[in-house]
Amino acid sequence: MKFSANLGFLWNDRPLPDAIRAAATAGFDAVECHWPYDTPAADVTAALTETGLPMLGLNTRRGNVEAGENGLSALPGREADARAAIDEAIAYATATNTRNVHVMAGNAAGDAAHATFLENLHYACTAAAPHGITILIEPLNHCDAPGYFLTTTTQAVAIIETVRAVNLKLMFDCYHVQLMEGDLTHRLQTLLPHIGHIQFASAPDRGPPGSGEQNFVYLFETISRLGWQGPLGAEYKPQGPTEASLHWLETHRGGRE
Repeated sequence: MKFSANLGFLWNDRPLPDAIRAAATAGFDAVECHWPYDTPAADVTAALTETGLPMLGLNTRRGNVEAGENGLSALPGREADARAAIDEAIAYATATNTRNVHVMAGNAAGDAAHATFLENLHYACTAAAPHGITILIEPLNHCDAPGYFLTTTTQAVAIIETVRAVNLKLMFDCYHVQLMEGDLTHRLQTLLPHIGHIQFASAPDRGPPGSGEQNFVYLFETISRLGWQGPLGAEYKPQGPTEASLHWLETHRGGRE
């Protein structure tokens, strides 16, 4: 089993290039991040080249965070802002050879929001395709992200099937799915053709594996048995120094290629 360090939570007390180096030292196979835009892409690329780690994904900007925005792409009337954020994310991903861009929907509801999200996803998929970039959408739970437009895998798959772009996939975050829907094993089995990336954290505390209600030995074995080849994204909150939270890594990682 391979693992990716999500640097939005792990080693987020240091500059992004240094966090990449820390992930490599700890034995991760890849990295991913949230919003890297304050760090020059050249600095990130240099750290990735130095460590040999791929960058798996990054997010579009949330918008005006102080005003409570958590993404722009499902907000009617904000199409220009949403597409500027998409363009920025694709440009940064291209410069750093990042494979996936998570297009954040934002806090919205209703038919107009649904139509706006579809239009912006069409735009994102078309813009990303020439660069070989996959667009991801991720359901978020309503405890951590109240009011977020996209909340269930059922809703996400319906959107993916409507857009019908080969480079639009589901970000299956085991933490969010556990809180909103549960039944992780059957959902992974059923949704595997739609999944572009898998993330995890313990529920309900969003801590490292072993601190919550899921059986991660069984969960990781299930994912492996399904034939998943990519690194799994460790997107948990360490609740202290990141190094002190890595007890699970060697246990679950097994041999490295």
